[in-house]
Amino acid sequence: MKVPVFVSCPTALSPEQEAARSRIVAFLDSLNMEPRALGRSDYPTEFPLREVYVIAKHCSGGVILGFEQLRVTTGVSKPGTRGEKAINHKAAVSIPSPWNHLEAGILFGLGIPLLIFRQSGVSGGVFDNGVTDVFVQTIHPGAPTEADDQALKEVFLKWHASVREHYYGR
Repeated sequence: MKVPVFVSCPTALSPEQEAARSRIVAFLDSLNMEPRALGRSDYPTEFPLREVYVIAKHCSGGVILGFEQLRVTTGVSKPGTRGEKAINHKAAVSIPSPWNHLEAGILFGLGIPLLIFRQSGVSGGVFDNGVTDVFVQTIHPGAPTEADDQALKEVFLKWHASVREHYYGR
């Protein structure tokens, strides 16, 4: 039997993002883990946020994939504060799906071991280092090098031990 793992990931992805997601799902499969996700493996019978909670309660691990879903090239960040900052083409802001934050919060609240990835440039919330007890990994879209694969494998093996402990310790 495969260990269920909640995967937080947008459903609309670019080809490069989909390739990175597929690579991570393949790692899960190689570790005998079953990815569960709202809108991919599971579909809501009630309102979606409740369904996330129901799915997450039956999982022993969580993977958050923070892919860029919105790119802001002009605007103002934190207007009217001391931290106000202009956003322009040279300093564009990459924003992930807000569902990543909601789902990560639910998984964290349930005490489920997390593994957090973000596309380069994505930041804020769970994608900032130090927000959770998890180091945020960077997703490298495109063709991975052998070194990328080895580094990813090491990250997964460390996390896998915590997931198995959660699963078999229930």
